[in-house]
Amino acid sequence: MNSNQTIPRPLVRTNQWVIVISVGTFMLTGISAVLLIPLLSGLSALFLNVHPVMEIAKRFLQKPFSKYVQEDKEQQRFNQILAVSMLSLAFVSSLLNFTWLSLFFSVMVLLACSLAILGFCVGCYIHYQISLWRQRNIENS
Repeated sequence: MNSNQTIPRPLVRTNQWVIVISVGTFMLTGISAVLLIPLLSGLSALFLNVHPVMEIAKRFLQKPFSKYVQEDKEQQRFNQILAVSMLSLAFVSSLLNFTWLSLFFSVMVLLACSLAILGFCVGCYIHYQISLWRQRNIENS
């Protein structure tokens, strides 16, 4: 795979851990500002193509990027859109004192990231199902 189309897995895992730790901290403390760490980092990645968490993590990689297992950049972008959406909803809900709604979105993103760390990518599954749905619609047209 072309390195411009992939991201080394350790960078993806670092981002997932930052989300898990930030959301977990928010859920334990109720301090919504902690959600801004992964939220602003994710927004930066989506709109500026610079992911601050991954930029910091890059400095700790000891091997050339190509020596690590690679993750598909397009798939990771889709996952980032899902994470940013949920984090945004959790953050805004928290600011509006909609505690249960905030916890719902927090749990959703926490579960998705935790499952991804364990090896099952919820975002990848959703992306795959959308691709199948699109393909069926094209074939039925």
